[in-house]
Amino acid sequence: MLQGVPLRGGFPMPLITAVHVGPHGAGQHAKPATQIIVRVTIGAVAEALMMAERGGAAPAKVREALRGGFAVSRIVEHHADRMGRRDVVTRGRLATHQKDLDNALDAAGRLSLNDCPCTVLTAALFRGLLATAGDLDHSGLLVEIERRNGLARE
Repeated sequence: MLQGVPLRGGFPMPLITAVHVGPHGAGQHAKPATQIIVRVTIGAVAEALMMAERGGAAPAKVREALRGGFAVSRIVEHHADRMGRRDVVTRGRLATHQKDLDNALDAAGRLSLNDCPCTVLTAALFRGLLATAGDLDHSGLLVEIERRNGLARE
């Protein structure tokens, strides 16, 4: 897999570092693994924020608390902020994320992994959001999870 690395001086540069993940062809399975982790985590953050807010907690304060513990991540940093502000303006297209999840499930099937429940459920959530709200930002997954809980907002 390839990953970007910032250069000296704090300026991010398009320098690429190669990480050898296994024999020839193994990288094609590492990429879907990344997609699964990101998408499932976005769903977990959305569900957690919905539950916390329903219980009376302020989403911004929950995010602040999460940033100080084991749940800290780029997803919490960026997407929990957007979810808390109800900012679902498209940055990362849902249609692309849905395609990535479908590709991950196809790859799992080719590896005879026929039960990937977290990915299947997350793909269904993204599919539902696309069908009911359109091609929002992937932080909009909160909208779908709220809809399924009868908490849809205008």
